[in-house]
Amino acid sequence: PKTYTFNNYIKLFTSDAYPFGKWFINTFIVATCACILSTLITVGMAYSLSRIKFKHRNGFLKLALVLNMFPGFMSMIAVYYILKALNLTQTLTSLVLVYSAGAALGFYIAKGFFDTIPKALDEAAIIDGATRWQVFTKITIPLSKPIIVYTVLTSFIAPWVDFIFARVICRANADYYTVAIGLWQMLEKEYVDVWYTRFAAGAVLISIPIAALFMIMQKCYNESMSGA
Repeated sequence: PKTYTFNNYIKLFTSDAYPFGKWFINTFIVATCACILSTLITVGMAYSLSRIKFKHRNGFLKLALVLNMFPGFMSMIAVYYILKALNLTQTLTSLVLVYSAGAALGFYIAKGFFDTIPKALDEAAIIDGATRWQVFTKITIPLSKPIIVYTVLTSFIAPWVDFIFARVICRANADYYTVAIGLWQMLEKEYVDVWYTRFAAGAVLISIPIAALFMIMQKCYNESMSGA
């Protein structure tokens, strides 16, 4: 290239062949909703297993560890047929459900963090009349910003960059494509010569939300660690 140009970025959002703007919004909606649900599920699951003793708890921890050894895409055929039976394929809702449904299995890191918070703090609060919910929201959560930030980052990035489940679930309806599917289509043999530079521009654009999230969350992470 002889000069700098923004034409490739402009064509990404003005082309009818590849509605990148729509795909970008689809991906952002799915990633944000899955991030919120996954964070709530993971933090709740980790706190429960860290603080509450119940029957078969150790057996469940071992089972979860074994299940975590298998990659998620091994279940994609079964997941697709379940969604098809429920008439949920070709929708963004199905992607949110798939990305957040297995979030509870990612509790091990969060549980390890909760284990490091002294239980004496919980007991002191209960003696003062606090309920278990108040202990969780007013004591444990403020002390757990680092692990919550970590959970938010991983929960957002996973659906943002995923290709396999998005391709399987939404392959027949271009209105519900994510950026991963859209960028992949730009590299098809008949389009790659024209669209490769626009593909590169799209790759730059999808990195921006992740970079912004890291910069915003890093501040929260550093503040919580310095005040720990």
